[in-house]
Amino acid sequence: MFERFFPDATVTSTYDIDYEKLYREGYRGVLFDIDNTLVEHGMEASERVKKLFVRLKKIGFECCLISNNKKKRVYTFNEELDVHTVFNAHKPAKKGYYYAMELMNTRLENTVFVGDQLFTDIFGAKRIGMKNFLVKPINEHEEIQIVLKRKLERIVLKEYRMKKREEKRRKKWEKKLEKKYFNPRQ
Repeated sequence: MFERFFPDATVTSTYDIDYEKLYREGYRGVLFDIDNTLVEHGMEASERVKKLFVRLKKIGFECCLISNNKKKRVYTFNEELDVHTVFNAHKPAKKGYYYAMELMNTRLENTVFVGDQLFTDIFGAKRIGMKNFLVKPINEHEEIQIVLKRKLERIVLKEYRMKKREEKRRKKWEKKLEKKYFNPRQ
């Protein structure tokens, strides 16, 4: 029922993603939400953010900030990062994601998205089939409309975690059966 909202992967933080591995796997573009994904809501780009983008550029990635925020917020945040931007993206609408890939000159199969909200960030990426990472929000104190969405997200994430546990058990069981019945040494 909730599968259309399930992230491809969950990580504690944007800074915990193995970007080098993604590059080795053929990914060349990374889209980022800003607020509560890279920094606390409304904050400027921190030293940690600046170092991340220097690292990403050094690896060889094209990057784009894709935000539902207004132009001023996105441009101000991007001043020292100097990456592509999409403001007023209206996530989960598809158009902003496609426009970001056009700016980066990447394709769906070699671009990933990183965000903190299921119903905007992740759902938008999933709608077009883009690999995505859901990160834990940096700050739990948010605007009321986001707080309400977070309550619904908890329900979906509970279902997601149950599905992941079930998949893990199934794979473990299949491996056990394979060893028992298909062991070539017997």
